[in-house]
Amino acid sequence: MATILVVDDELGIRALLSEILGDEGHTVELAENAAQARQVREGLRPDLVLLDIWMPDVDGVTLLKEWAACGQLTMPVIMMSGHGTIDTAVEATKYGASAFLEKPITLQKLLRAVDQALVRPALRGAALSGAARNDTLSDGAASALAAPAGVLPDGPLAEQSFDLDRPLREARDAFEKSYFEFHLAKEGGSMTRVAEKTGLERTHLYRKLKQLGVDLTRNKRGVV
Repeated sequence: MATILVVDDELGIRALLSEILGDEGHTVELAENAAQARQVREGLRPDLVLLDIWMPDVDGVTLLKEWAACGQLTMPVIMMSGHGTIDTAVEATKYGASAFLEKPITLQKLLRAVDQALVRPALRGAALSGAARNDTLSDGAASALAAPAGVLPDGPLAEQSFDLDRPLREARDAFEKSYFEFHLAKEGGSMTRVAEKTGLERTHLYRKLKQLGVDLTRNKRGVV
């Protein structure tokens, strides 16, 4: 998982993005202005920055230009704005922004932009040959990379069988437990994504999983 810096002068936006990204297993650092963002950038070297354009001290595009001019734009930067224009987005991209998100930011767009931004630097930095890369990966990781999108490698959840010769409630609970365990494994333990995929509200989903005896720690990515 990545270390992500969220820079926004609105407390509500910082709290919301921190909750969502934290649920995804990322480590989230917060800054409410450019001065704080500079400090975090120097101290932690984040893997990704979500940067608001309109801030009271220094606007996001100016900070982006500063990092680019000083050779500090070593991480992808996603710009955010509720008042952005096409010209602003083009300018930000010109100076190195990897994406532009318009507020209010939807969950799907946020997660998609973050995933794409984190993948691109990894692809650029992968100088190993295919053979060398396979040597450095575990069998499970290599299988996961080779599997088509949305398909789980062979494992305990790849095939399920159910004992139907029992009361309906027990059979239903067994099916539901396997169903949710499948989606938790597929989404890396993300409650946010599982709730979205299954159509359940997060609080109800959490209660349901506890009721079924689902281990919520087993598939949580990057969380002990």
